[in-house]
Amino acid sequence: MKPAQNFHPWPLPKRAWSMRMVWEDLLFAHWPAPAAQLRALLPDGLELETFEGEAWIGVVPFRMNETRWRGLPPFPGAGSFLELNVRTYVNAGNKPGVWFFSLDASSRLAVRAARSFFHLPYFDATMRCEENDGWFRYESLRTHRGAAPAEFLARYRPVESVFEAKPGSLESWLTSRCCLYAADRKKRLYRGEVHHAPWPLQRAEAEFPSNRMTDGLGIRLPDTPPHLLFSKRLEVVVWTLEAVNGN
Repeated sequence: MKPAQNFHPWPLPKRAWSMRMVWEDLLFAHWPAPAAQLRALLPDGLELETFEGEAWIGVVPFRMNETRWRGLPPFPGAGSFLELNVRTYVNAGNKPGVWFFSLDASSRLAVRAARSFFHLPYFDATMRCEENDGWFRYESLRTHRGAAPAEFLARYRPVESVFEAKPGSLESWLTSRCCLYAADRKKRLYRGEVHHAPWPLQRAEAEFPSNRMTDGLGIRLPDTPPHLLFSKRLEVVVWTLEAVNGN
């Protein structure tokens, strides 16, 4: 896989990428959130980013497909599964990225692998996604032992033609992130590079009969409609984690 090189805002790692995956039927649902609350939930070394003074929290359901290590076939039992993440946007060392508060997944193997190798807060969940007449119905109930309860039920669909976000727009700021950050149990900070072509985005509409994904964070999502974007399919490569300078 060789995504467009000019999309990545800094030089790609010289070492080979380690994993390939495909993200499908993805909904970006974003709400403005109190910056002070989000900032208090971040580890040392990360700076909360805002867009025109506003902090954002995202709830992102999608299907993970064709997940594999470089040079190997897809993982048996973990090559395809559902995932639902809760995120905000951060910066360290002048590299804007994503901080995940939680990532629920339908594959127990994927949950344990991500926790071990990427220090990410993955959780077991019972999940289902079905498409009917252009609508996606997505359900998730966290089942991870000892974890805070979390439930999600949504119905969503794209409503406009595919477009590429303009540089400097909110759409670009929310989606054009080329790394993730994670912290281990000793609170050491890591960065994982992520690379793909520009997002093929569509405006979307959605209904949320139940969305309790931020309850465990103590954050209440506003009653105002969220900012919604849909993407049908995106191929992605990622690199193994590297320690952020000073950790």
